Amino acid sequence: MTSSSKLRWGILGPGNIAKAFAGGIAHSETGTLAAIGARRPDDPRYGRDFPGARVVAGYQALLEDPDVEAVYIATPHPLHAEWAIKAARAGKHVLCEKPFALSAHEADAVFHEARKAGAFMGEAFMYRFHPQTAKLVELVAGGAIGKVRMIKSSFGFAMPAVMPEHRLYANRLAGGGILDVGCYPVSMARLLAGAVEGRPFLDPVKVAGTAHLGATGVDEWASAILHFENDIIAEVSCSISLSQDNMLRIFGTQGRIEVADFWFAGGKEGGIGNIEIIRPDGTRETVAVAEERWLYAFEVDAVAAAVHAGRQAFTSPGMSWDDTLGNMRALDRWRAAAGLVYEIEKPALRRTTLAGERLQRRSETIARKTLPGIAKPLSQVALGFEDFPDFASAAILLDAFFEAGGNVFDTAFIYGGGRTEAILGAWLESRGVRDEAVVIGKGAHSPLTYPDVIARQLDQSLERLKSDHVDIYFMHRDNPDVPVGEFVDAMDAEVRAGRIRGLFGGSNWSMERMQEAIDYARRNGRTAPGVLSNNFSLAQMIDPIWPGCVSASDGAWKAWLTERQIPNFAWSSQGRGFFTERAGRDKRDNEELVRCWYSEDNFVRRDRAEEMARARGVKPIHVALAYALAQPFPVVPLIGPRRLMELDDSLTALALELSPAEVRWLETGEH
Repeated sequence: MTSSSKLRWGILGPGNIAKAFAGGIAHSETGTLAAIGARRPDDPRYGRDFPGARVVAGYQALLEDPDVEAVYIATPHPLHAEWAIKAARAGKHVLCEKPFALSAHEADAVFHEARKAGAFMGEAFMYRFHPQTAKLVELVAGGAIGKVRMIKSSFGFAMPAVMPEHRLYANRLAGGGILDVGCYPVSMARLLAGAVEGRPFLDPVKVAGTAHLGATGVDEWASAILHFENDIIAEVSCSISLSQDNMLRIFGTQGRIEVADFWFAGGKEGGIGNIEIIRPDGTRETVAVAEERWLYAFEVDAVAAAVHAGRQAFTSPGMSWDDTLGNMRALDRWRAAAGLVYEIEKPALRRTTLAGERLQRRSETIARKTLPGIAKPLSQVALGFEDFPDFASAAILLDAFFEAGGNVFDTAFIYGGGRTEAILGAWLESRGVRDEAVVIGKGAHSPLTYPDVIARQLDQSLERLKSDHVDIYFMHRDNPDVPVGEFVDAMDAEVRAGRIRGLFGGSNWSMERMQEAIDYARRNGRTAPGVLSNNFSLAQMIDPIWPGCVSASDGAWKAWLTERQIPNFAWSSQGRGFFTERAGRDKRDNEELVRCWYSEDNFVRRDRAEEMARARGVKPIHVALAYALAQPFPVVPLIGPRRLMELDDSLTALALELSPAEVRWLETGEH
């Protein structure tokens, strides 16, 4: 796009909101409608509703159309993330109708694709660009009603009847009010709470919500309270089967502001919008905002301005990526509090990746290798995940890890009270990749660190994992008061029963107890422990992160592991943030960092990692991971990214190879 040309738009999904947006394009200064992507291209309505636009057969055809530069996504909610990702991969700029995705995890994945593609990506909240909204922000920030204390806003209407197949009543289409219209008052409350602080937005520190879930499983009416760090409290509500007054009210110490239907401003086709200021004595002042331009034209021109400036995201007053993510997180918390889950988020229906593709290994980014005792090749690194709230959010990262070549998954009986194992089991089943996956299980964590617990916990773990075996199993903690032979006997029984079909060993076990267990097994004809999962890092853990943790980073451990070639599935191999820019030498830093990692020896090692990183054009955290992989004994680092950008960043280290001399220099400074 040049400064003199108009941005050529395509619309994906020709429904009612698409017609409104097409009107915005027609009355914009910067856009022209080139094409419509429709699944029934012969429908005569398209010629009437979208005059002058070509109609192409299907959404993919629109993305392949060389005449289309930018795409407006107006499909039902569950298709937003899929087609936004596909559009970014096709090199198109994207404006996606709200809600941007079904969750913050989905939204973050979409932005990750846009970041890699270098394309613009934004969420379509048309009211954000209207002069009425700017005036409202100005009044609030300028103290027109004193200090803002409370915000109340509703967006609710009553459908003629419950219609199970209508998108608003269909759970499988993510219907209901929270995502469809509740997003408006939430976004406005966040905007105004931020305006008070001179910031583009503010995220709530507390969200308490509820909803009435009707017969079709969607929220027919719902309400939430948002509490912000500046003690502004917002009450928001929405509905699809209940008419509300749809009024924005902002309460301050010197009066209140009222705006009706704030999202329509002066009207879809221009007009006058009124902001009412009511003083404590009842006197009223009307601030009229007259605007001839069409409501949806503002966002069309905002996209063109961003594209022309080479920006990938809106700037204020539009929804930046962080703004969209914050809004989605608030909606996630509202939904969670209301117990609202969409069928499309469950394993039975979510059997493909977020991009709508069948899961398969698509790259060799993560190489695979063989280890004695493991029947299948396993990836260089293992994915550890503990705190994803549900299947849909975890599946995004699990899919990406697998597609990059990863197939080792670390879990444990205690993680999330069993939720982590259940999520992994559902994912393995829905994707059909259990035979290719290497699943790590762990049991007998304190305080239940006893041999007779192992079989019972493994029963539950396998049920959650939907599998009849694990590939690797660790005794999660040791109990020195119990003879080591009893642990070995219990583990050997599971190997012989076929429920452990690879290796077993100790996690956070001492060298002495590991050696004692190996010796016992050899003397008594039992399967010997053949794997370890202790901390291992360039930065040596000086105090256990959690009670009972054991580090294997010192010279004695390295010699023992090298002599026996026992693999270590190393946790916290990157020092839990010690090698990132966040970590300094200030004792006021993160308490865990200070307690567990702050020592002069570690700071010197980090200095050397930073020097090497500068020379190699990488980050110190990449050097730390490469160090673990370059050991003279097998190391499989456990990585714990929570976002796709974190996963990709970690995988950067896999291309960094260190020689034995470089490993020695990082440790000692000797060349």
